[in-house]
Amino acid sequence: MSQPLRIGLLGASRIAPPAVINPARERDDVVVTAVAARDPARAAAYAQTHGIAAVADDYAALIARDDVDVVYNGLPIAAHAEWTIRAVEGGKAVLCEKAFAANVAEAEAMVAAARAAGQPLLEAFHYRFHNVIRRAEAIVASGELGPLTWAEATFNAKIPYDPEEIRWRADQGGGALGDLGSYPAHALRTLVGSTPAVVSAEVEMQHGVDAGATAALRFADGLGGRLTCTMLADNFEANLTLRGERGTLGIRNFIAPQMGCSFRVQIGEESRAEPTDGPSTYAAQLAHLVDVAQHGATPLTGGADAIANLTLLDAIRAAG
Repeated sequence: MSQPLRIGLLGASRIAPPAVINPARERDDVVVTAVAARDPARAAAYAQTHGIAAVADDYAALIARDDVDVVYNGLPIAAHAEWTIRAVEGGKAVLCEKAFAANVAEAEAMVAAARAAGQPLLEAFHYRFHNVIRRAEAIVASGELGPLTWAEATFNAKIPYDPEEIRWRADQGGGALGDLGSYPAHALRTLVGSTPAVVSAEVEMQHGVDAGATAALRFADGLGGRLTCTMLADNFEANLTLRGERGTLGIRNFIAPQMGCSFRVQIGEESRAEPTDGPSTYAAQLAHLVDVAQHGATPLTGGADAIANLTLLDAIRAAG
């Protein structure tokens, strides 16, 4: 058996346990070896809580460790570009949380650095690796729905205002579009197969960040669409709908199907439920990371895909 894939964590983040630490425990070919945080004491406490063997003095020290093959960048969006570039230049593969960067210029610099260093760089769109979205992709590609006529996706969640909450901090890259809107943007682009133009957009600003946004989209061949996201919602909503000339595909909770999901396809008068089971989105993401880092698989995220997603998000901000 080859050596396990060794992951180092940038940031003692809330997302790392579900995204990396817990699914790594379910595998014998992945191990989380080290963590670094701005506060070394916080990193030490985090390591003890989650059973991580080593604590690096700082982010640079974590990147330099010989027992780290992949850096998981779970830092706030404002720090993604700097520390992803430093990681790939330090000879590490990177799994970078979404939104990939603060803007398209940063995304382009990150992708260029990874290519120059010959290191894999993936964006952590965990939903992308689940059976549900892969099945949706296959249905669209099959032509069963007919030529698409409408594409819509929504991600709304209640994130109460807190001046220390990074999603409400402009200096940390906060805002609904980066934290929430990046998902429907990516899902629509993935399933339609192109990046749309922004026809119009409304962006609601609160406390210096975009608290919510709605955008009218126009894909190739005149396909219309809509993207919505907000941090001000009363209830969680993560829905995706594609309509074609022959049928409709609808998914409720496309982001985390393991937490409850409805996936239906209607062709004419016939309606059917599609399966929603399988490994969790995070387990599927980790499996894909292993395939890329150790077996040379082609990444499903990152690269031109990450740049295109930031191009759409930037266009929504500019139009709003």
